[in-house]
Amino acid sequence: MMVVDHYIQGMLGENERIMLITRQHWFVLFSAILLEIVVTLVVIIGIMIASFTNPLAGFAFLLVIIPLISMAHDILNWKNRQYIVTNRRVIQIFGIFNKSVIDSSLEKVNDVKMTQSFLGRVFDYGDIEIMTASEQGINLFKRIGDPVKFKTSMLNARENQSFEETSSHISRTDNIPGLIVELDELRKKGIINEAEFQLKKKELLAKM
Repeated sequence: MMVVDHYIQGMLGENERIMLITRQHWFVLFSAILLEIVVTLVVIIGIMIASFTNPLAGFAFLLVIIPLISMAHDILNWKNRQYIVTNRRVIQIFGIFNKSVIDSSLEKVNDVKMTQSFLGRVFDYGDIEIMTASEQGINLFKRIGDPVKFKTSMLNARENQSFEETSSHISRTDNIPGLIVELDELRKKGIINEAEFQLKKKELLAKM
């Protein structure tokens, strides 16, 4: 079950649903805290060796607090940087206390590019580049986990939005034959299945 915090829930519009939440790959976190882990271990080992000749060396354990605080900060930064796909938009949230939010409406998305290195394919991470018609132009999400699922969820949400707009258009127009052709195109593209096509077609024919 997807766990959604109150901050994210409060940003959602009426009838807006979350399709996917992801973060940067754990490699990103590991590379950020690796040096801090090494420094912590070196300090601890050095203090333990020094304590055999100088009992007061034990107080130097307080130095361990510095890399531990830095490590906790990096972990919180990683945890609070989230990439979200809803049925209306793509949202990027980052910041521990002060939050920054960048979102792109699905209807303004022109193209989606995914880049994966060899290691990215092995460990399942990659970059997602979203090109939009908005002022920011391009959103780049670097080294996110499961990029294929992210891209698929985003494209599916966009296609479902197109289907919902077409369905709404059906209820507002009398161009029945043209709408049936539009529905048939959606069926051929796989956006709607045969059962959905036949149901909408039947509804349209009933209005003639």
